Amino acid sequence: MLLTTAPSILPADSNLFTVVQETAARSDEQGVHFLHEPGDKQALHLLRLAGVAGGQPLAALIPLDLDGLDRLEAVQRLLKSLLGRAVPPDARLTKQQRRRARHMLQAVDGRMNGATYREIAGVIYGVSRVASDPWKSSALRDATMDLVKDAFAMIAGGYRALLRHRRRS
Repeated sequence: MLLTTAPSILPADSNLFTVVQETAARSDEQGVHFLHEPGDKQALHLLRLAGVAGGQPLAALIPLDLDGLDRLEAVQRLLKSLLGRAVPPDARLTKQQRRRARHMLQAVDGRMNGATYREIAGVIYGVSRVASDPWKSSALRDATMDLVKDAFAMIAGGYRALLRHRRRS
């Protein structure tokens, strides 16, 4: 989420900029990147744009693009957090998609560190479950190989699609 200076025509006294805490902040040419953690294992990535000083009223900048609705959802989650209200979960990924993404990370990490597909499957699915079927014809073997293949596709840039809602054509 992009943060910029709030326009001077807006009242500064009602701005919630003082509540925003810059956790795990790092600076680069774009500005200051940091996390806001509304709770329940959630985190929002925020970017205070270059030239925008800390300690002044902020506004969220939402480009008018295909990701605008996703950005509006993120702003709503940030505002609810800052106001102390219940923050809805991020709806871009289902629970199953988050679990698969976690398994993909485990699988590709293992593969890049020399683990065999069978060893990776043992970590993800359990050694006893992997041992219960012949490995060469096991569905877990195919699933593990798919996890590694899909993880490498994410590394090659596919992760961008992961964070977007599916759009109708």
